Amino acid sequence: MPNIINLEIGGRNLSIEIGKVGKQADGSAFVRYGDTIMLVTATCKKELSGEKNFLPLIVDYRENTYAAGKIPGGFFKREGKPSEREILVARLIDRPIRPLFPEGYFHDTQIVALLLSADLENEPDTLGIIGASTALYFSEIPFTTPVGAVKVGLINDQFIINPTASQLEKSTLNMVVTGNEDGICMIEAGANEVEEEKIMEGLILAQEEIKKIVAAQKELFHQLNIKKMEVEAKKPDPEKVKKIENEISNELLQAIQIKQKKASEKASEEILNRLLSQIPKENTEEINEIKDIFYNLQKKLVRDLVLNQGKRADGRAFDELRPISIEVGLLPRTHGSALFTRGETQSLATVTLGTFEDVQRLDGLGEEAEKRFMLHYNFPPFSVGEVSFMRAPGRREIGHGALAEKGILPAIPDEETFPYTIRIVSDILESNGSSSMATVCGGVLALMDAGVPLKMIVAGIATGLVKEGERYAILTDIAGLEDHYGDMDFKITGSEKGVTAIQLDLKIPYLTPQIIREAFLQSRQARLKVLEKMKEALPAPRPELSPYAPRIITLFINPEKVADVIGPAGKMIKKIVAQTGAKIDIEETGKVTIASTDMESAEKARQMIREITVEVELGQVYTGKVVRLEEYGAFVEILPNVVGLLHISEVAPYRVRNIKDEISLGQTITVKVIDIDAENNRIRLSKKALEEGDKGRQTETSGRNHSHSSECRPHNYSNSRSRNDRNRF
Repeated sequence: MPNIINLEIGGRNLSIEIGKVGKQADGSAFVRYGDTIMLVTATCKKELSGEKNFLPLIVDYRENTYAAGKIPGGFFKREGKPSEREILVARLIDRPIRPLFPEGYFHDTQIVALLLSADLENEPDTLGIIGASTALYFSEIPFTTPVGAVKVGLINDQFIINPTASQLEKSTLNMVVTGNEDGICMIEAGANEVEEEKIMEGLILAQEEIKKIVAAQKELFHQLNIKKMEVEAKKPDPEKVKKIENEISNELLQAIQIKQKKASEKASEEILNRLLSQIPKENTEEINEIKDIFYNLQKKLVRDLVLNQGKRADGRAFDELRPISIEVGLLPRTHGSALFTRGETQSLATVTLGTFEDVQRLDGLGEEAEKRFMLHYNFPPFSVGEVSFMRAPGRREIGHGALAEKGILPAIPDEETFPYTIRIVSDILESNGSSSMATVCGGVLALMDAGVPLKMIVAGIATGLVKEGERYAILTDIAGLEDHYGDMDFKITGSEKGVTAIQLDLKIPYLTPQIIREAFLQSRQARLKVLEKMKEALPAPRPELSPYAPRIITLFINPEKVADVIGPAGKMIKKIVAQTGAKIDIEETGKVTIASTDMESAEKARQMIREITVEVELGQVYTGKVVRLEEYGAFVEILPNVVGLLHISEVAPYRVRNIKDEISLGQTITVKVIDIDAENNRIRLSKKALEEGDKGRQTETSGRNHSHSSECRPHNYSNSRSRNDRNRF
């Protein structure tokens, strides 16, 4: 019989059933929140496969489209490779779980999270973390520190635990917090300039709810007789460790403190190779042992340098940034570009401005949507002096790009202000730590170089931590060695006012609020310095777009005129596109977007649309063409697709016996609108009224016949990103 955990989180019931399904796995959790249901399983190989000194953990997350009652798009009609969202959620599950396995556990382990039901209001990401913790904890796998996770929103300065999807649309904060009973172990957040102290309030509130989830897991665990796999960390021979430390410690410490990364790595490698040269190549076990001793000593020296000598490997103070250099407008044919270098980390960021045709179409569980701002991060092997194949972006590249995109997104102008599709590409040309934060800085500078009217200027910085017992040191702008041998990677992006994105990852079980608060303060001080440097290079977005960027014009027409602009079977709009070469997007709301690389073509298309959509006004004078003659009068096209009746009695101030005596087919005549019957869609015209009226006024108004085609007043419209309410040509 399955064991069940039920508790209230965020005003709704969280249910976790252990052993309900997936019973062949080592552990399984059937997690339900609202009508969102997820199955998470944990499985490990019982035998070690080869010699390893790392945890081979695989985390897979899949969103089955049937969960939301959909059939997959595309030709094959089945789920394919994981989407970016699925990869990001898999990473979200992996990051807090990985550091909590015991030292020496090197068995192949897999967590599989399957979304089975989605109500599209209760988001599944936190359920994946809770499910992974439960599946691992209630299995023989040696995972003994359960975690909980909640999402925190902020609406009207009030925090909401596990906000719904509709609430998140109004929230200035979207923060996933994972923790155990002692503290916080992972944060992933996007925000709209929220102050650090306010975020601290949200973290403390989240920890209270997390403790409930952890306590519920532990309470049930103590009732069950679950035996855990025993793991014993392999320890090297103490005499051998002491001998190697005495032999190379001073030399290795000097190598670590060489400021140039490649020179430091080369010097360290020479020391290691000298040690290994004394061992026969067939003694692989001993070679691996020596390598472990060497890397453990290197880690010890880096950490001792910080905690005992108050120094960093490259000689900087704990709160000191590496030197920053910036070059904007580097690439002449891109729409915007910037080369951002901080220490030995370098990002070449480019911006491309596209039209409405360039949006990314997302086929998710909910309504098909579009994305007009994208950031893509590339990490070629040469950036770290390595040789390998350049393949499709991996999980790391997708994760770093998503973080940078999240950090910059609040600065992107809305579509009404700047109706462009925007793509940033960050190519990391050199890397020695914190390349995702260099991407944020370079990306923002490239946007400014492209003339994008940003809402704010955003920068990013990564802080690290070295902690032994109660002693700790927080390090600003961590380099690669400090990231590798340190305990924390705390990335924060933001403006002068507040935070726009957070990503916290740890190698220790948790952080206390005090350490997080200090890290926030130190990060903010560094961020303000980086923003200063960025503004020195480019104080504000350029006033003009690149001459190579497309020109976009937006106008609003009466929604009832949309069909007139399109015409029967698209005849009218195709004619405009053929004559101007412009791209045209028409929404049912009456919003018309015209794009062209040539401004003259865009203006021509706008003028043609204005002429089609101009409204007929009572008492106004028009010059039109006679398109039909009847005994009772003539039909005159006074505007494109707008025809009025000139009755025989309104042709002249005298009696006209035969309409053909006065007017011929195809003739161009000037008439006045004397009546509009909107209900029956009839317009009455008069030529007689002009001849009886003021001749001077006739001359004046007839000169305005075509300039009258002004834009209609803007209508209220929805900014829906659905593809069902627009036509593109």
